[in-house]
Amino acid sequence: MKRKPIQIFLNSVERVGNALPHPASLFGMFALLILVFSAIFGAMGTQAVDPVTGEVYKAINLLSKEGLHRILIEMVSNFTSFAPLGIVIVAMLGIGLAEDSGLIAVMIRSLVIYSPLKFLTFIIVLAGILSNLASSVGYVLLVPLAGIIFKAVGRHPIAGMAAGFAGVSGGYSANLILGTIDPLLAGLSQEAARIVDPAYTVNPTANYYFMVASTFIIAFLGTWITEKIVIPRLGKYEDDESEKEEIAKLTSPEKKGLIRVGIFVAAFIALLAATIIPESGILRGMDGSFLKSPVLKGIVAVLFVVAGLAGVIYGHAVGKYKNDSQVMKGMADSTKSLAGYIVLVFFAAQFVEYFQWSNLGIILAVNGANFIKSLDLNLFTLVIMFVLFSGGINLVMGSASAKWALLAPVFVPMFMYLGYSPELTQVIYRIGDSTTNIISPMMSFFALIIVYFQKYDKNAGIGTIVATMLPYSILFMIVWSIFLIGWLWLDLPLGPGAGVML
Repeated sequence: MKRKPIQIFLNSVERVGNALPHPASLFGMFALLILVFSAIFGAMGTQAVDPVTGEVYKAINLLSKEGLHRILIEMVSNFTSFAPLGIVIVAMLGIGLAEDSGLIAVMIRSLVIYSPLKFLTFIIVLAGILSNLASSVGYVLLVPLAGIIFKAVGRHPIAGMAAGFAGVSGGYSANLILGTIDPLLAGLSQEAARIVDPAYTVNPTANYYFMVASTFIIAFLGTWITEKIVIPRLGKYEDDESEKEEIAKLTSPEKKGLIRVGIFVAAFIALLAATIIPESGILRGMDGSFLKSPVLKGIVAVLFVVAGLAGVIYGHAVGKYKNDSQVMKGMADSTKSLAGYIVLVFFAAQFVEYFQWSNLGIILAVNGANFIKSLDLNLFTLVIMFVLFSGGINLVMGSASAKWALLAPVFVPMFMYLGYSPELTQVIYRIGDSTTNIISPMMSFFALIIVYFQKYDKNAGIGTIVATMLPYSILFMIVWSIFLIGWLWLDLPLGPGAGVML
């Protein structure tokens, strides 16, 4: 059978992507390259002049005696002081309990099961977006469940899975609640911003306002694409009557657990409101400001407490946790998924530090900013170009954090020298990264989605997935970018205390 050009292209992308080393190995190689480049550019006398302060930055040779001493002495501290490491581990300890106890899974199941039929597609897309609170639960639970639900109501199951996948992966950077990706990316952005300003802080809430609004944009858009493009294209599903599928309804313990969690969350919100809304509230900033509240600055700690306690309450109600040992085991199990991330962070931390020590990062940022200034591009053009660039990189490199660890040290300082905040650079990246997730063979769960599709179409492959998901990818990128441009035009904050300009 003659293969279509798009299948040939995607197969080529897959081969190239699979040929790349592991992301941790890549960062190890990049770190070594920085050492070599530092010696070359140091010998050449490469430098740049800060356009703001007039300070001259010269390339520093890290293969010199002083550089080699520093590499050996600070290797451990580079790793342990890498901002995203502690943030992600603490967040995962709490969210991991909520996931291990079954709370997140049952919340998604109940959200979908008890939705009115006419809102079913919207609820599936929305549930997919919200499932990003916990790393992989959307891929593992919601996508196949969406197929079962659509089949049960007489609709094409692949359309249901496409809607779920669009929410989980295409809407990866939108949510109503902070998830593990927010502190992770914020930590990387902060490390990059400190190349220019050593005191700069990027909070996990940096993009919160925009992401909350984006949740509804993506949910409505995903629903429209499913109903108007995907379902008509797929046509009627030829059901195998011998194959009946049922969705398990909530058990009595599960309902009891959800009620208890609801009471706890309501009480926690009431307590929080009582401590930050009054001007004399104990959790206001030291100067009485809400924006400097430890609740915002310590949002990861809040996330840990809320998710962790909610998981314990639910786990106890359903009999999952009967003593403290089982709770501690649940927390320990949740950290197992971080093993690969910890390995990646070790090498990424060295790369970021070498980039900063050598001054190559700031030299590249200054010269890059000067080049962009010479092109006289406006902000909206920059937004579109960076969204397209981020989306393109996503087709050949999977992990969102790995890509941002690579791109942030270059683009965050560059945009800062143009006068734009790290929070803005981060949100532009997130749009590009999210919108091409659903058509990227490099996305870690892509192979699993193929298996799900093959349950209802034995001939399904990469071309099937891409052909089904391409409308979501294209329209998500266009509409989300336009939405961001409108947001910037109105000069709205991206998150608490996070503006567009420095």
